[in-house]
Amino acid sequence: MEYFDLHEDVAEGFWCLGHPLDLQGRELNDPWQFTVGAPAHFKARIRFPLSLEGTSRDYSHAAFGTPVVNAKLATIFQELAPNDVELIPVEVDSHAGPYFILNALRTVPCVDTEASEEAYYWTEEDGIPEKVGTLRSIYGMRIAPPKVGDAKVFRPSEWDVALIVSEEIKDAMERAGITGAKFEAVTGPPTFDPVRRAETKRRGELWDQARYARAAVWRGLGNMSDDFYIPPVVGGPWPGERQWWQAMRRPEGSMLIVTDGLSDPFNDILDRPTAGFGLELAIETPEPLGEVWKSWPAHLLERVAYEVAELEKLRVSLANGTLSMEVDGVGLPETLVTPEGRVAVLIGMETDSLPARFTLPGGEVRLLTVKVLMPAELKWLLRQGKGAAAELIRRFNEAGEGHLSRSWRQPVVS
Repeated sequence: MEYFDLHEDVAEGFWCLGHPLDLQGRELNDPWQFTVGAPAHFKARIRFPLSLEGTSRDYSHAAFGTPVVNAKLATIFQELAPNDVELIPVEVDSHAGPYFILNALRTVPCVDTEASEEAYYWTEEDGIPEKVGTLRSIYGMRIAPPKVGDAKVFRPSEWDVALIVSEEIKDAMERAGITGAKFEAVTGPPTFDPVRRAETKRRGELWDQARYARAAVWRGLGNMSDDFYIPPVVGGPWPGERQWWQAMRRPEGSMLIVTDGLSDPFNDILDRPTAGFGLELAIETPEPLGEVWKSWPAHLLERVAYEVAELEKLRVSLANGTLSMEVDGVGLPETLVTPEGRVAVLIGMETDSLPARFTLPGGEVRLLTVKVLMPAELKWLLRQGKGAAAELIRRFNEAGEGHLSRSWRQPVVS
């Protein structure tokens, strides 16, 4: 039996599904529960907003890599692998259903790292002792079929970001003309060639150089712990096509969350180190957060980082000073959301408590703060025009707020 890693076939012109919400519009507390190879604990109806309008497809990934399928594809999984999946009904804004989350119920320890193209592991330099020795990333993955048993849909326990399907399911999907799906073989002889393997190895070396140098910076800013772990996302517009974050408890007790990859080397430049976009973003809050990866600052930073990575014009503006921008406010504290459903931030406010710059092997990197604005402050900022950001920063510092972000505070403008 052959097996395949089931991916979303990313292409322009198609819809992009956002964060899962309950029918009251509240963001789910544990949006990763559909991607860990276990029964989901939230079985009620779920709604997906559209983060990007476009043509629907039979197979899609929503935020957090959540697989979403239509009724046509759901039937295939229900008929061929009824014991391996659960199909959770969902609604998609502006699109008639039915649609379902495709949640794999099983994990199988089956990754064959020796037969895989490249495998990288968490090390002590990463500052998270609990993860040392476990897989951090893998390329050209191969699994050992004898270990799979009778599973037709599962996630490898060593690398549960992958959704594996059997050849039988792949063939059924192809016969049905399913759209949005892409398959990568994870069985059979390795397909990599020596040149590609050398390139992958070199790319990994460059990534590690940048990652270890950043880790030293992050460790100097606060206490890092596995309790603060934020799951990464593979793909997207970041330089290394992977989205990572780090969180640390500051000496004074606040929580600092940073992007950890906007300064990754570009994937296609292998002859020298590069520093990606030459920046990382940071948001700091004195508020208690509970589980960091579920918190509103983490979700806000994710949305801001995506926009900065996606839009060159924003990065150009940031090179010239501070920048105010707005992102989707779905699931964020109501006190921060404007009547138009947006949340505003000010990027690039300087502070003495964080380094403005640090150096990687690929060059200098700016650490830019992200400060959330109250709706009244955004309204004032837009009304005042040129020079208003500098005045707003002066008032923040005068009020003792500085760069810190809170879900509510008294606006510094009237």
